Amino acid sequence: MSIVAGVDFGTLSVRVSIFDSVKGRLGAGVSEYPLLRKASDPDHATQSHADQMRALAEATGRALKEAGVAGQAVEAIALDTTGSSVIPVDEKLQPLNDYYLWCDHRAWEEAAQITEAAHRYGLEAIQWCGGTYSSEWGFAKLLHWLRHNPDKRDRFATALENCDMVAATLCGIESVADVPRSVCAMGHKWLWNASLGGFPPEDFLRSVDPLFAGVRDKLAGRYQTSDKIAGKLSPEWAEKLGVRAGIPVPVGAFDAHWDAIGANVRLGDVVNVVGTSTCIIAIGEGATLVPGVCGVVPGSVDPARTGIEAGLSATGDIFEAIARRAGTTVAVLSEGLGAWRAGQTGLLRMSWDNGDRTVLVSPELSGVTLGWRLTHTAADELFAAIEGTAFHTRVILERMAEHGVPIRRVINAGGIPQKNKVLNRVYANVLGKPVLVTEGDITSLGSAIFAFLAAGTFRTIEEAQDALCPPHITVHPDPAAVSTYNTLYPLYRKLYFSLGRKSSEPVNIGDILPALRAVASEVRGGQSAAITAN
Repeated sequence: MSIVAGVDFGTLSVRVSIFDSVKGRLGAGVSEYPLLRKASDPDHATQSHADQMRALAEATGRALKEAGVAGQAVEAIALDTTGSSVIPVDEKLQPLNDYYLWCDHRAWEEAAQITEAAHRYGLEAIQWCGGTYSSEWGFAKLLHWLRHNPDKRDRFATALENCDMVAATLCGIESVADVPRSVCAMGHKWLWNASLGGFPPEDFLRSVDPLFAGVRDKLAGRYQTSDKIAGKLSPEWAEKLGVRAGIPVPVGAFDAHWDAIGANVRLGDVVNVVGTSTCIIAIGEGATLVPGVCGVVPGSVDPARTGIEAGLSATGDIFEAIARRAGTTVAVLSEGLGAWRAGQTGLLRMSWDNGDRTVLVSPELSGVTLGWRLTHTAADELFAAIEGTAFHTRVILERMAEHGVPIRRVINAGGIPQKNKVLNRVYANVLGKPVLVTEGDITSLGSAIFAFLAAGTFRTIEEAQDALCPPHITVHPDPAAVSTYNTLYPLYRKLYFSLGRKSSEPVNIGDILPALRAVASEVRGGQSAAITAN
């Protein structure tokens, strides 16, 4: 038996859980921190490193208290964070600014320039991240910072991903050369590829912008998978956290990737980590390049396999925005939706409110809802938004399958599937296959599994998963609802690719609105089965 701490840094809070290798989760603590937005710039989203670390100390203390465990009993601590969340630092690894959080999209012009330059140059690395560079990713955010902070450039030593910055801080690392670099973070978001010699060549980076001169060398450090140790917990942070100094801290990773581990992902599985946004995670034996997908990186999810990531830029954020505009909450707005039928609203909603992460990879897109009538309500829009995110997920899974990614099981994980049975039912019906939902909370479980590996408690990820992961509930599709969604999906797909791509051939979409009305009329006439929650 051993005890570890698993840490999960989310968009608005950090959660620390204390796990026993036999009993499972003993207790947890949460502490919030502000997300800095600007009304004048909807693309702006930043966060303070100091706020995060303060919250980590608070949450750890709460977790130990709830678990009834002495800090000296904790044998390892592991952490995941959002990403790509980027912070520029000086030579002592002190922040020069706040994190450009994952949902900061100010670098959309820089991302487009990187994409254009990569294809002009013939850069092979761009194919490993789906062929299009995103404003959510590291190089774009760093270039935006370099362009807009000329007074700080002379102090710029390197840029760090959130997970690497936190690990370095906890271990007391103050040298760029010694800093741990997560293969998960750098492979998916920074064009880093071990088989291609690491980063793109210096002359390519200079061709994007001369401000990138020398940046390749500044991104030094130890590039490692999460079965390796970033360092040992420093006395300073051991005191702040209330645990023992010298315990191992493994190399960190992204929250969605470790959520997939906590959801018991295995070969042939796809995990939809549905929260503020959606990350779609799969693992495979080999490297399979998929156009429009966020990255194919050996060692990024399971260090022994290849991780594949895709997703939606907004999911829960869309639901929250709909409820906020209606002056209510998602929980209140969701009341009664369990009895709603597939397609009954007559609405078709594109989930582009925060741009498109996959497969179009376009931050310039915005939300679209077709089929509005005078009688529609906010609840109608919420139901259509759930359907829209499911349709978008089907587009992504089809793209992955077309390019050789096996999809044996679909697992819904993250915070929303735990609370929203309607979403799970809609996803099963839209995808036309059973959807597994984790039975119980898995937040920070993935971190705990890597902490147990660092402590030597388990030999493999699979052994730890067998001991700690909760079982799944199976949500089966309803044949009548599947039939309705199979009618609507081609309409969604046509609109997705014709409206979402600047270079698309002219497509007649005049059939969409009449079809939506016809389907809604048929469903309201009772010819399609209701979607009922478990």
